[in-house]
Amino acid sequence: MKKSLSLLALSLALGAAHFSAHAGCDEQAAEKKLAGAAKTSFLKKCNADAGASNGCDAKAAEKKLAGAAKTSFLKKCNADAAGGGAAAEAKPDPAVACEAKAAEKKLAGAAKNSFVKKCAADAAKG
Repeated sequence: MKKSLSLLALSLALGAAHFSAHAGCDEQAAEKKLAGAAKTSFLKKCNADAGASNGCDAKAAEKKLAGAAKTSFLKKCNADAAGGGAAAEAKPDPAVACEAKAAEKKLAGAAKNSFVKKCAADAAKG
């Protein structure tokens, strides 16, 4: 049950990151006051650029990941984007999910570290 909730939370966070990347392109087009073919062209390029970088760095920044958690998240995200993520999707890195939970709870410092450590240990138990 805990795994299901963790996966659901992670899926929602990743979906929100994808949505915000797309919204970012729309916002940029609005700031530049683009319309018609110019807007279409800009959005196509902007979204392609976001897809080329696969958005992993943006997702990590949105989750406020740092250190080992960020490294682990980026490694998994880039592997998934490269097509090697079938096995990784079946077993997500618990540290990433725990970091995301800590960010949702707005934990920092020792409280965050303690929470992430306990969360990862609980996830490893199953």
